[in-house]
Amino acid sequence: MRFLLISLCLLVAAPAAAQDSSLADIRAELGVLNAEIARLKSELSPSGGAAQTAPLAGDTLQRIDAIEAGLTRLNSKAEELENRINRVVTDGTNRIGDLEFRLVELEGGDLGAIGETPALGGEAVTSIAPQAAEPVTDAPELAIGEQLDYERAQEALAQGDFLGAAEKFATFTQSYPGSPLEADANFFRGEAFEKAGNNQEAARAYLESFSGSPSSTRAPDALLRLGLSLDALGQRREACLMLQEVVNRYPGSPQVADAAQSRATLGCT
Repeated sequence: MRFLLISLCLLVAAPAAAQDSSLADIRAELGVLNAEIARLKSELSPSGGAAQTAPLAGDTLQRIDAIEAGLTRLNSKAEELENRINRVVTDGTNRIGDLEFRLVELEGGDLGAIGETPALGGEAVTSIAPQAAEPVTDAPELAIGEQLDYERAQEALAQGDFLGAAEKFATFTQSYPGSPLEADANFFRGEAFEKAGNNQEAARAYLESFSGSPSSTRAPDALLRLGLSLDALGQRREACLMLQEVVNRYPGSPQVADAAQSRATLGCT
């Protein structure tokens, strides 16, 4: 009789022990999930590394290249982190869904009523489209006094002080190397010399304006004026070549018509 009672007790206790074991396993898996989520949150916290970034050095083009390289590196890192987060969310959501299924099964509930498990974090896993970076402008902000010095040189040119204007524009380019106004300053220095009757210095200034920034909006005009200055110096062959370069290099610019007309006037072949 005692053996029968013991056997009955063992039969009743066995399912309860199995259920306790399953619940313990679920609690352990939930603990692992919580640890993974905590580790992920710690990776998203700022590390303070950005504060140690060295300031950008070099001229304007070098700084722009450095900024573009930095943006490319950050976009790559963002995509890497995004993919990793999506993997963690997907894996965590699947494991939580499995735990819900096992809990309902242990409690004897309706498995068909479980439904779809919400994504970890409350939102569906989607690919985050990378945001377009702010366009890098061609020119940095002007230095203190830079705009004022440029305007003073312009004012001297407008007032007919051609040699004074040429000197001010020359001082400007020396004081602010790599300035976004450098091509314009050299161009107007050439114009000041031209109006003062110094075609040789005018040609040099126009050449510096063009060669220093051949992709600037001022370049076609500088090349056109260089050609005309060379002709004024008696170098017609070189002048014709420069005027043809305006047509070749900047076919869509307004200066093409002027260059073609000047070539016809000079009898360029």
